[in-house]
Amino acid sequence: MARRYDSRTTIFSPEGRLFQVEYAMEAISHAGAAIGIVSQEGIVLAAEKKIISKLLDDDKSTEKMYKLDDHIACAVAGITADANILINYARVAAQRYLFAYQEPQPIEQLVTQLCDLKQGYTQYGGMRPFGVSLLYAGWDKIHGFQLYSSDPSGNYGGWKATAIGANNQAAQSILKQEWKAELNLKEALQLAVKVMSKTMDSTSLTAEKLEFATLTRPGDEVRYRVLTDQQVEALLKEANVGAEKKEEL
Repeated sequence: MARRYDSRTTIFSPEGRLFQVEYAMEAISHAGAAIGIVSQEGIVLAAEKKIISKLLDDDKSTEKMYKLDDHIACAVAGITADANILINYARVAAQRYLFAYQEPQPIEQLVTQLCDLKQGYTQYGGMRPFGVSLLYAGWDKIHGFQLYSSDPSGNYGGWKATAIGANNQAAQSILKQEWKAELNLKEALQLAVKVMSKTMDSTSLTAEKLEFATLTRPGDEVRYRVLTDQQVEALLKEANVGAEKKEEL
């Protein structure tokens, strides 16, 4: 039945489904996972890197984390080439707002603009949906620290903690049990490590397979920072020590 209705994004099935959009979401469920956690001191983004090689120059770029503006960053799950188009669009939109109004763009407004673009690609013939989901982490003077996620359909939602990509349901169930409003940044990083360790298909976690980033506001300036391999390795060691201590008790 699906084969008759999945040739275009503009065709509804008799059950009211858009199969091409659902296929795009299914592609994301096989992509490297990404999670976001809001704490009192800032937001933690963590992601699984699928491309691992000793020949890669890690200093040149990150695979999953991107800075959109001084006060907002994102993590992606899905087709990175599609994500690059959306990221460039978001960067230009943020700078246009800054130029026009002389202040940073509110986070939700930028997310809405991006989702309007994504929704357009599900409604017009000759286009396919963007095969990527994004987690947006940011701070603005209206709502403080905020975390949003969006999918290929153009839907978005605000979260205290969420996951996209592979095994996102398992990750969300752990986050639902473990997340607390009083988490500080260090505890949020440790929770991110715990979630990734339990949901990734890999048997062992290493800095090569993970990316971590934080968005904080130590003073009047929002600071986005991607953790180095050494910092990620130290974080993993600290988490392992904590697990061993619990088993001994």
